Amino acid sequence: MTGPDADPAAPLRRSLESGRVHSAYLISGAGEAPLHAALAFVRGLVCSGEAPRPCERCLACRRSAPREEPALDGTGKKGPLYRHVGDHPDLLFVARGEDDTRVRIGQIRALQAALRLRPSEGGARAAVIADADWLNQEAQNALLRLLEEPPPRTTLVLVAASAAGLLATLRSRCQRVTFRAAEAGRWLGPDAPEAAREVAARLEGLGAASLPEILDQAEALRGARGEAAAAAELLLETATAWLHRRVEEAARGGRRDFARELAAFAAVRDARRALVQRNANPQMVAERALLALHEAAGR
Repeated sequence: MTGPDADPAAPLRRSLESGRVHSAYLISGAGEAPLHAALAFVRGLVCSGEAPRPCERCLACRRSAPREEPALDGTGKKGPLYRHVGDHPDLLFVARGEDDTRVRIGQIRALQAALRLRPSEGGARAAVIADADWLNQEAQNALLRLLEEPPPRTTLVLVAASAAGLLATLRSRCQRVTFRAAEAGRWLGPDAPEAAREVAARLEGLGAASLPEILDQAEALRGARGEAAAAAELLLETATAWLHRRVEEAARGGRRDFARELAAFAAVRDARRALVQRNANPQMVAERALLALHEAAGR
């Protein structure tokens, strides 16, 4: 586990340098950094050049280099269920489809079938599962079976904004790499998405909000489930970063009692699980999270 001031990706580079590569990794944290680290890592696994890997010069690196990628579709109707990293045949990539609120079970099954085949290049093979925190329980169980008996020389890399929504049995089979508060701050700083800044501004005023005002905020998440779930996801991600910052600032000021913030963290974590694993109503999820955050903000 890495501390907030350390380089979170250092364990991945050490694995590449030593050749001691595990069968599964879980990279978690806010923003794009965890996914970038995952892609660099799997590209390094197939790199045939000199360290540091990926060397960006060998044939494998040229094949795995970023390019314009086809959009995924979780149903397989409008696009592929998974794709390759670049055009390297032994690097696979799975994420939510453009219009999906989760990574679908069909995508994991397609990944399983692809990984049963022999590696095209005869060497290392890897699969990146982005949006891993948006695997429902059925998809997580399918992935768990793959982790329990991984194919030879195959590495799975799960990428999640938060690991809290993943099954404990799944987390326990992965080497953890965590991008901590410095990355989470990207949801709140001047470079954060405008929508996240708007959510953060509402959270700042939550302590003085009345119950009807809190319910009105949650009611704004009514509508088509895809859009509502995306708005709930933004609320929960921003709330997690906001709570981190609140605790850090309070600790610097000498405060030691964080019971309300810890309760809010737990509520936000449970809300993510409900949204992902139980297909819960986004408005109801937002209500529960906002009420807990209201308690935390009321100090």
